[in-house]
Amino acid sequence: MEVNLITNTLVVRYSIMKSTLTLLLSLLFFQYLNAQEAVNYDKEKLLDFYQSQRYADAAQYLQTVYPEDTQDIKALNQIGYCFMMAGKLPEAEKNYLKIINQTPNSVPVLFSLANINIRRGNEIKARGYLEHIIKIDSTNFNVYKRLADLYNEPTDSMKIIYLVKANKINPVEADVAFDLAKAYKSLKKYEPAYEILSKAIAADTGHLILQQAKLPIAIQLKKYNEVIETGEKLLTGGLDANVAKEVGMAYFYLKNYEKAISYYKMLEILNAQSESTLYYTSLSYRNLNNYKLASEYAKQTIEEAISPNTSSYYLLLGGIYEVDHQLTNAVAAYKKGLTFKENGNIFYRLGILYDFKLNQKKTALTYYNRYLKSKPDPSVDQEQISYAQARLKEAKK
Repeated sequence: MEVNLITNTLVVRYSIMKSTLTLLLSLLFFQYLNAQEAVNYDKEKLLDFYQSQRYADAAQYLQTVYPEDTQDIKALNQIGYCFMMAGKLPEAEKNYLKIINQTPNSVPVLFSLANINIRRGNEIKARGYLEHIIKIDSTNFNVYKRLADLYNEPTDSMKIIYLVKANKINPVEADVAFDLAKAYKSLKKYEPAYEILSKAIAADTGHLILQQAKLPIAIQLKKYNEVIETGEKLLTGGLDANVAKEVGMAYFYLKNYEKAISYYKMLEILNAQSESTLYYTSLSYRNLNNYKLASEYAKQTIEEAISPNTSSYYLLLGGIYEVDHQLTNAVAAYKKGLTFKENGNIFYRLGILYDFKLNQKKTALTYYNRYLKSKPDPSVDQEQISYAQARLKEAKK
């Protein structure tokens, strides 16, 4: 009885020892495998893939090193990164999501997932990842900047909110300062726009884009001498149409009209004149009592303000009235179109209209004649040309 008890005790102890040894060996085996994963890793080969930007090959190689169901965060990060750089975004997202399941607050991975979804056009998911980062780190400048970039409209209230937060964290970062000042300028909030740009410029006095962005804002705040001083320094580096325009405006408001004209003339050299610059050129000449040039530039201002297609738009409108049997309105629309530009097709339509619908043959012949004198293109309008000529010949009989 005692022998059996001892035997049973030994068997139990042996079983426990065997189980313990098996567990220990298993742990050692897994440690060995993990060590093998780290060792069997051709760093030179992977580096070669990276340097030659063969990211897809790098991802495939890493997938042969690590098991398919690996949960190794370092491995998943590398594979996800390679797929993302190779443009294989679904595969990249799949690997990054495995990391998030283990470490849901990994800021770099959340950023990667946001960027992947931005590239795939899923901005709602991207915002979700970025807003998750804010919950983790409310002082993360890059998150606010990235969120602001997701709103295309410069004056979108959410875009401005994120730009303001980013600017408070880093007021000297140029891109955010530029975008926020641009938004405030559009909203006619010139004082805060000016202050934001001033801070950023103070940190980088050689930032020419910020200095240029500040000029029209300074004009609105009547800081004309500052505009002239800054603008003329910028122009020493090369002629820029926007800078020349702002400097010209500053001189105009300071009543130095000759100087203003000299800068507006620069725009003409660049073929960069606009309705507003021609208008102020006309005003400048008028204030210098040069009425001949003032009237000439006033005419140019009018021409610049009118679309070259305006007469064609009235041709369209007249045609609509005509098929709708609103003949009086059709005539009025056609004739209005001619006040903007002589249009051969309008002459032809008026000829047809007066000839057949209003039964005013003499007036119709006048418009047929004007149509032919407008020198229509025979390769395009031969049928209309022949018809107008035939109607004129018939009238002579």
